[in-house]
Order: sequence, then structure tokens, then C-alpha cells
Amino acid sequence: MALRPVHVIIKALDASAVGRFWAEALGWSAYSPGVTTYVGPAGGLVWPDPVVVGIDVVPVPEPKTTAKNRVHLDLATTSAAHQAELVARLNALGATPADVGQGDVPWTVLADPEGNEFCVLEPREIYRDTGPIAAVVVDCADPRAMARFWGEAMDWTVHEVTDEQAVLRSAKGVGPYLEFLRTPDVKTVPDRVHLDLLPYPGDDKAAEVARLRALGAADLDLGQGDVAWTCLTDPEGHEFCVLALH
Repeated sequence: MALRPVHVIIKALDASAVGRFWAEALGWSAYSPGVTTYVGPAGGLVWPDPVVVGIDVVPVPEPKTTAKNRVHLDLATTSAAHQAELVARLNALGATPADVGQGDVPWTVLADPEGNEFCVLEPREIYRDTGPIAAVVVDCADPRAMARFWGEAMDWTVHEVTDEQAVLRSAKGVGPYLEFLRTPDVKTVPDRVHLDLLPYPGDDKAAEVARLRALGAADLDLGQGDVAWTCLTDPEGHEFCVLALH
């Protein structure tokens, strides 16, 4: 039994506009099968076995607070010229420079049109085969505890665990990394960005949710009502959802 991450959820006032931004940013396409805007490679959302970890932009009535998101995306580049070109193109699409206290670093910190922070990385060998999203990065207090929980929750491989960071990636060696970075700040507002997990065909969603609770997940009531997915938090309060296969 295991789960796999299939979406990065981004909440937005204008889901279609934010979806278009991310589609242009990643060289993907935006689809609106319902109230959300899905961003992924050409061909649409392949269900129930998505070929990539895509982005699903969900409309919400509340704007982002000034607090830094505790989950963000790192974008991959292949050269210094590619990094500069991508930053310029993103700024033209409506991104703005963001200061999260990064200081003088080789990567560029930006925010999407609704203020969600993300990084455009300098070329790094580790991310040469990830696709446009190098990593989904999560701020946390205890990377070792996060590696234990998420390593058990998902079928991804744990590549590195230290006091400062934990790194996981699909056992297939494709797509982005999932990275937990130790930070001094604590969660104060609901997550604007979170992961959606999906069982494999033949697995039982209720049994998976029960397994997650036994690992330390807690139920989360966002006012979602009677829906097909289950909202939970990990042991540090990061929100995530377990989707239904159908």
C-alpha cells in the first residue's frame, strides 16, 4: 500500500489567470475540466495514472496573506543563459521579485501574479532530468521526522536525510524532487500550496487514509463538506489531500 503525489494545488482568487501563468512558465498547457484549472503537459489530465506531478489551481475567495508560503516550487534551468531568459520571460508574464530573506544567492526568487513565491534555480546537475519543476520544497522544523512520515506515506525513495533537509523522489527516477528544508519560522496561516496524493488502482482509499492516521496524520476540516477526497495534515500541520480514484 502506498500513495503517489499527483498534483501541487495552488489556491487563487483567479484560478484561470494563475493557471495560464503557470502553463506559460512551465511550457505546459492549461485545462479547465471544471471549476479548477489543471496545468500539465499537452494531452490533458491522464487519470487515474497521471504521467507527471501537475499543478491544479483551485479558486478560493481569500487572497494570499503577506506570510511566506511554507510550500513552493523550484524551477529547473539548463544554463546561465536559460536561467536569465526564463526570469525575464516570467517577469513579462506577471511575476515579481520576492524577498524572503534569501540574501545574495545564485537562484532568483519570484512570486506569481497572486504572490505565491517560487525560485528559478541556477543550473544544477541533480535537476537535469526533472522536467521544468525541479522540486516541491516544504519548510519544516524537523526534516528527519518529515522523511519518516512522508517516506512511509508515499512510495517515493528517500535520497537524503540530515538535520537540515530531507529529499525524496519517485522510485522511477523521474519528475521533481520533494524536499523538506529546516526553517525557523512556524506555520501561522492555512497553506496556500499543498500536495494531493492518489492511491494506486486496486488500493482502497479508506484503508490508505487509516494508514496515514496511524502514521501521525490528522483530519482537517476546511469546510469542504461531503467530498470525494479526504483532507489531512502531516505531523507538522502541512495540509494535503488524498484523492479518490474515481
